[in-house]
Amino acid sequence: MSVVAVIPARGGSKGVPGKNLRTVGGVALVARAVASARASRFVDRVIVSTDDPFIGAVATDAGAEVFGRPAALATDHATSESALLHVLDELPTDPDVLVFIQATSPFIDVDALDEAIDRVLNGGEDVVFSAIESHAFLWRLAPGGARGVNHDAAFRQRRQDRTPEYRETGAFYVMRAGGFRQNSFRFFGRVGVALVDERTAIEIDTEDELALADSMAPLLDPVVVRTMSLHDHRNSYEGWTA
Repeated sequence: MSVVAVIPARGGSKGVPGKNLRTVGGVALVARAVASARASRFVDRVIVSTDDPFIGAVATDAGAEVFGRPAALATDHATSESALLHVLDELPTDPDVLVFIQATSPFIDVDALDEAIDRVLNGGEDVVFSAIESHAFLWRLAPGGARGVNHDAAFRQRRQDRTPEYRETGAFYVMRAGGFRQNSFRFFGRVGVALVDERTAIEIDTEDELALADSMAPLLDPVVVRTMSLHDHRNSYEGWTA
């Protein structure tokens, strides 16, 4: 059965300019995502979908195939799903399993990724996504004051007595390709959760999160990424911020 990993990585980013080419532990985010996908026991092809030639160059250097992303699918309002469907349309045949990896998650647990792929390949679930367990008390601001969202504010349960909830980390989504094409959305059918270490759950949307991830890299990076950092991407493509 065929497994294709797709990493959508457009050039535009408002919160963190040039985000997909910014580095954590000396390795560009898009290169880190490629390394994680290539480290999988199941992934046959790793494809980066991008509209940016500098991202394409870094992705190629990291060992991925690069598919050009049309400008209409690379706007601030374009969905990741549209990029995934475009890649499927460009392939001669659909794979059995589509793995959607986000470069904004710098610490992807490859063992958890492989477990998720195996679960979909074996037919147990249609979709498996990375998540962490959460017992957080959530609140929503309302005109009458803050209100409890996932709990009764008048009764404070102990952590061990609460049913856990699960928060997406955004790192990966493993899907049956046929089901994804039919639904055009990443969640369908029977959905499962792949639990990952909470320390790896950071998703980069701000400069502060980028700095935090960079400080954590020496503790969390697997050997494959630490080796890549010897080829520091900070200065590899000088024009990428243009």
